[in-house]
Amino acid sequence: MKLYLSMAVLVLLSNLNSCKTDRSNKVLDPVSPAAAKAQLDVLRDSVDSRWTRMTASDDAKIKATAQVLQALEKQPGADKAQLKALVRANNQLLVRRYDQQSMSSSPRIDAYDTAQDSVLRAVYTLAQPAAGQPDATVQQLTTDIQTADSEVVGYRLRYDQAAKQFNNYLQLHQEALSKLGGKYKQLQQLPLFELKE
Repeated sequence: MKLYLSMAVLVLLSNLNSCKTDRSNKVLDPVSPAAAKAQLDVLRDSVDSRWTRMTASDDAKIKATAQVLQALEKQPGADKAQLKALVRANNQLLVRRYDQQSMSSSPRIDAYDTAQDSVLRAVYTLAQPAAGQPDATVQQLTTDIQTADSEVVGYRLRYDQAAKQFNNYLQLHQEALSKLGGKYKQLQQLPLFELKE
């Protein structure tokens, strides 16, 4: 038994010795333009990922609001004109929403937030009937909307953290990145939700 164990250890060691790999040509110089590009791409992916999560949450909030309005239209005694106006206002939110570049205009963010808040306040009021318990579906959707609405600040903070890292890296490595040419030569700092002092 000891002989088999000894032979197994020798075979294992000889196999490990034969598994040499040449890694010398795969190491990037940390100050090279290629390394700066790789790191900046990682940082940009992080920014884009946080933006995607934030807008997906907002999209879900708009969709849930549309579902609440649709359910309210079916209720007896519903004010059809008011509900149609709210449906139009809710549908316009996606058109009014800022993007990663247009958010550099703080008034545009404020206008979007104000428009969405006015729709949501009206929906919350209509979702709570004067008498009796609200419809279970409407109540659940309203709760989902309120939860998503309470997460907006957190999403914006996380986006700003990633965008600041991107901006700082871009500023520190602008010279190396400009040597890459193309889109890397024309990169701009990303706007933030955070107001400048």
